[in-house]
Amino acid sequence: MDSVANIILYFVVAISVTVFSVMAVTSRRILRAATYLLFTLLSTAVIYFQLGYEFLGAVQIAVYAGGIMVLFVFAILLTRKPGDMAAPLESHRKELGIGISVAGCVLLLLALFYMPMLNGISLTEAIQSGEKITMETIGKAFTGSGRMQYLLPFEAVSVLLLSCIIGGVVVARKR
Repeated sequence: MDSVANIILYFVVAISVTVFSVMAVTSRRILRAATYLLFTLLSTAVIYFQLGYEFLGAVQIAVYAGGIMVLFVFAILLTRKPGDMAAPLESHRKELGIGISVAGCVLLLLALFYMPMLNGISLTEAIQSGEKITMETIGKAFTGSGRMQYLLPFEAVSVLLLSCIIGGVVVARKR
C-alpha cells in the first residue's frame, strides 16, 4: 500500500464498509439489510485483495458473500414476507446498552493487543520486536490444538453455524 491510488482505494473501501455496516444494522427492511450486509462482505474482500491475500479474498467472496448470503436470503424468504417491515425498537435502557457495548469493545481491543497469541507473545510485543507475522503463522494459530491455539473455538463456531441451519430448516417446515 505505497501508492496514492492504493491509499485512496483503501479509504473509499473502508468508508463503504462502515456505511454499509451501519445501514445493515439500522435498516427496517430485512431484505435490504441482507443486501447491505452483502456489500459489506464484498468490500471486505476488496481489502483482502488489496493487501495481497488473494486466497482469503476469494474465500470471502465464495463462502461469505456467496454461500452465507444465499442462506440468509432463503431463510428470510422462508420465514417472513419480503415486504414486512420490522417494528421500531423501543428501549428504555439504550444508554446502558451503549455503555456495555463500548466497554466490551475496549475489553476486546485490550485482549487483542495484550493477550499472548502467536508463539506465546502478544500482538503489541510482536509489532515492537519487528517479527513478521505471516498467514502461515496465523493459520497455525487458528487450526492448531496446542497451547494458545484456537482449534476448539473454531470448531465450536462451525457447530453453532450447523445448529443455526438446522433451526432454520425446522422453522421453515413449521410454517
